[in-house]
Amino acid sequence: MSSSALILAGVVGAVLGRFANVVIHRVTQRESIVSPPSRCPRCGTPIRPLDNIPLVSFLLLRGRCRRCREPISWRYPLVEALMAALAVAVVVAFPDWLSRLAALALVFLLVVITFIDLDHQLIPDRISLPGIAVGLVFAALLGRAVPSLLSALGAGALIATIVIVSRGGMGGGDVKLAALMGAFLGWPGIAVALFSGFMVGGLVGMTLLALRLRGRKDPIPFGPALAAGALVGLFWGEAIARWYWP
Repeated sequence: MSSSALILAGVVGAVLGRFANVVIHRVTQRESIVSPPSRCPRCGTPIRPLDNIPLVSFLLLRGRCRRCREPISWRYPLVEALMAALAVAVVVAFPDWLSRLAALALVFLLVVITFIDLDHQLIPDRISLPGIAVGLVFAALLGRAVPSLLSALGAGALIATIVIVSRGGMGGGDVKLAALMGAFLGWPGIAVALFSGFMVGGLVGMTLLALRLRGRKDPIPFGPALAAGALVGLFWGEAIARWYWP
């Protein structure tokens, strides 16, 4: 893998991260993700193209709006850097362009869902339902439509059962996120993803309780844990499955 290809992947990832920030902010406000152009949330000044360059503009502006000097949240460069790193990882991990596009689409959706769920304890249908459809389309193009469809249905049914039994421990958004993961990952990736997601969720929950950052009755969003599990399933699912089921 040439260094120029990795740099290009990082740039594309950072640009996708910039768009992810727009989606994260606007979807829960029921605003268009296309227009109007991005504005400072404090003073409403439209952001100039030169001030909208992923990562670079934040550094040049020293983390402040050019007009009102209000600090810009570190969330924006964090999401851009995260997407850049994940895009590079996708290019390294997958050999063909179709698999890379599918993986990049999943990574983008997971990042968006994670930060929305952290902020609002909500996984919008506007993200998850089209995401399921996109995952199934990619699965069909990659020649694994049936396994992915069954994985989506099975994962959704499993989480739905847990939602019913737990009576509020999880939500309908988690059901659709699990189905989205199944559509993209298929089998055995979804099995590894769900197992990893529950492990991450359990460890995070116990840590928050131990540090008294959350009480037993305080809600803790589970979407980020599932998203972390999905990344494990995406990058290491087949290797882990071969280790457990040779």
